[in-house]
Amino acid sequence: MPAITSPASEHSPQRTAPTRHLAATTVLACLGVLVSYLPVVGVSVSLPVIQQALNASTTQLQWIATLFILPTAALLLTFGVLGDIFGRKKVFLAGLALVVVGCLVCLTANGVVQLCAGQALTGFGTAALMPSTLALLTHVRTDRRQRTQAIALWTASLGLGLTLGPLINGLILDHTSWRWIFLPCVIIGALVAVAGAYLLTDSRADRERHLDLPGQLLAVVTITSLVYAVIQGGVTGWGSAEVVIGFVVAAAALAAFVVTELRSPHPMLDMRLFSSLAFSGTAAVMCLTLFAQVGLVFTLSEYFGLVHHDSTFDIAIRLIALNGFTVVLGPLVGRLMVRTTPGLVLVAGLVVGGVGALLVSTFDASTGVAVSAAVIGILGIGIALATAPITTIAVNSLPPHLAPTAGAANSALRQIGSALGPAVFGVLLTNRTLSTLPGHLAASDLGATDRGTVLGMVSDAGIQAGAFLRLSTGPATAEARAVYGASFTNALHTCALVGGVGMLAAGAMALVTIGVRKTAHNAAAGS
Repeated sequence: MPAITSPASEHSPQRTAPTRHLAATTVLACLGVLVSYLPVVGVSVSLPVIQQALNASTTQLQWIATLFILPTAALLLTFGVLGDIFGRKKVFLAGLALVVVGCLVCLTANGVVQLCAGQALTGFGTAALMPSTLALLTHVRTDRRQRTQAIALWTASLGLGLTLGPLINGLILDHTSWRWIFLPCVIIGALVAVAGAYLLTDSRADRERHLDLPGQLLAVVTITSLVYAVIQGGVTGWGSAEVVIGFVVAAAALAAFVVTELRSPHPMLDMRLFSSLAFSGTAAVMCLTLFAQVGLVFTLSEYFGLVHHDSTFDIAIRLIALNGFTVVLGPLVGRLMVRTTPGLVLVAGLVVGGVGALLVSTFDASTGVAVSAAVIGILGIGIALATAPITTIAVNSLPPHLAPTAGAANSALRQIGSALGPAVFGVLLTNRTLSTLPGHLAASDLGATDRGTVLGMVSDAGIQAGAFLRLSTGPATAEARAVYGASFTNALHTCALVGGVGMLAAGAMALVTIGVRKTAHNAAAGS
């Protein structure tokens, strides 16, 4: 397979577009990614309310969160190819339509199954929106400096969706049913689709692209089997036949996918992308970072809801800094990348984020607002510094004609990490809480009957049931909830350790594969 052409040596004709078209494309691309990310954390922080309303188990809650991300991760590359073949504008509008339909299904859901189906449809829409918005943006922003700043705005819009989702959901849940949390996406998605139909100009790939059905099928099998095995492992045990089979199928499908893509004349994922060390580094860093970020959002949402008994709006306020700094610092991060190097900003962000994640291990059942806000603020600053450079490095590390493919691959890896986050952290929360609960119960003042009742309820109904324990007397109930809180925070500490080490490991990987020094490539990006 021929080596990939370096960005410095690739010369492509500069496309020019009217200022109005540039502005409209940029705004609509940012609005599209905002719509696609509104449900991500918004639904996660609403899970305690959904659990009560639908009497859902921990495993069902994990699937509610995961079934949005799973099709996004599995189909991003395919929708990227479809956009290259049939037009990015068409895929963009189709993605908005799928998001609207999926949210309408969730809006009318009366059970876990329908809610999961709606989440999956919304995930299909997000799979179409992520590559099409980035491809539309990079098609009209050909100058490296402008592209870097535009990607920073695109990333800030992603962060805005993650920030506004919980706030909007919290306000809705304070006044009406949980189902209405899906209405904003329906309204905004429909309005953006109408505007896009009139204002966007379509674009396609500069080179011939073809669908890669074998590659797509193997990608779906790999990702679905892996996530299923992780989630099911926490339910039936890691040695159960179905979990082992799941991991074996995922490994076999991944190997077959790589071989298929290497041999295919028109691969869905061009393996030449990984001949760029910078791109390979960002791929691994992206997975680890999003794994830690989304997993910690899931964990902290459960902690504030189940241990502190906060409302959804209060949870959103507590977590606002986690993604809010991505919005506030977006323009500054764009300028920092131009003036220094994207690699330096990325490594700094991952170190700060890793320290913030590790500090979550200081939380207990009585941690105050000031302490939690400070720690989450540190974590949020780290995420803000790391998010934009990852995408920028991936796109700018390859020739211009491969930028849309690189963006789609980068987004796919983002979603794989996002899918594994709640799956793995949910398993850690459940297993660690259940393993430490008997010891905390034994050290409490509860009687044998009450200890058995608490352990039985949490084991049988899921760890969420611990937040709503009621025993025969008020003091016994208070003691039981305190014991549950201590066990849950033990689990939170384990998740914080995993998330923090993951982000620091991603920082070390970025330092080795990408580097922080200004090179000819970095100079070109900043010129």
